[in-house]
Amino acid sequence: MPSKPSRKQAHQAVVRAGTVAIVGRSNVGKSTLLNAALELRLAAVSRRPQTTRMPLLGIVRHGGAEIGFLDTPGLHKADSKLGREMNRSARDALRDADVVLFVVALPPHVKGDVRPHPGDLALIEQLPTDKPVVLVVNKIDVIRDKGQMLPLLAALSAARQFAAVVPVSALAEDGIGSVLDEVAKLLPEGPARHDEDTLTDRPMRHFAAEYVREAILRATAQEVPHAVAVTIDEYAEPSTEKEVTRISATIHVEREGQKRILIGEKGAMLKRMGTEARERIEELIGGRVHLALWIRVTADWRERPDALADFGLLARTESP
Repeated sequence: MPSKPSRKQAHQAVVRAGTVAIVGRSNVGKSTLLNAALELRLAAVSRRPQTTRMPLLGIVRHGGAEIGFLDTPGLHKADSKLGREMNRSARDALRDADVVLFVVALPPHVKGDVRPHPGDLALIEQLPTDKPVVLVVNKIDVIRDKGQMLPLLAALSAARQFAAVVPVSALAEDGIGSVLDEVAKLLPEGPARHDEDTLTDRPMRHFAAEYVREAILRATAQEVPHAVAVTIDEYAEPSTEKEVTRISATIHVEREGQKRILIGEKGAMLKRMGTEARERIEELIGGRVHLALWIRVTADWRERPDALADFGLLARTESP
């Protein structure tokens, strides 16, 4: 699994440790917030909703605390079995967490006072009442007059008592230290739960697949991004310094038309996405990569439990 000692980590004994579920609607910046806390582009990020499909653990050590941030899928109105499974995995993370980080975001074009999104108010009602919740207001860089946020904060605070309220710009990495400070002191006392140099519990194969999908999300539009899943057929680490990591991945789509879009004219689209994904993987592992991509039509995979299980998107086995 990837590991990277964070610049934030002083040589300080861990006296608090626990899991912090990052929850919120789609596209409020949860994965960007995780990456900023880790000081590493670990989680896949795009402008598309539902980029995160399964919870991702990222571990930060800060102020004598080991913080296991759990990035979760954005809670949304699901119209497929995949979407329902994503919502369920996010709610499971909420149930198992020690602390909840509830993320809301300011709209891109603010005119006048900011009011809460109806989806945020609905989600507040689903937050556990027996766990401390920190409210994070993201994308504050879109406004100059911070007083415009007061109606938003008043409405959210009237709906729920928060352990702390922290305004941030995750993209600009502004306010992240304050988030870590607030979360660290809310974790239960206890020893570290992970090895000192552990960054995540996911293997490199997972990130290779995610970075291929991230490249597709950035390059395509409409239905195509949501109809894509990626599986790793081969992940061969080099045996000598002169060799490269060799990865073979299959991109699954639901229809022939989506396959043609991803290939592009004379294979140009597939080549461009492959180059972007390869560079992302090389950035994480710190070495050269040879990436081979294949495209396969797997009809209606988002509604098929067998396909979701094969693709690692089914969190638990369901009864027949």
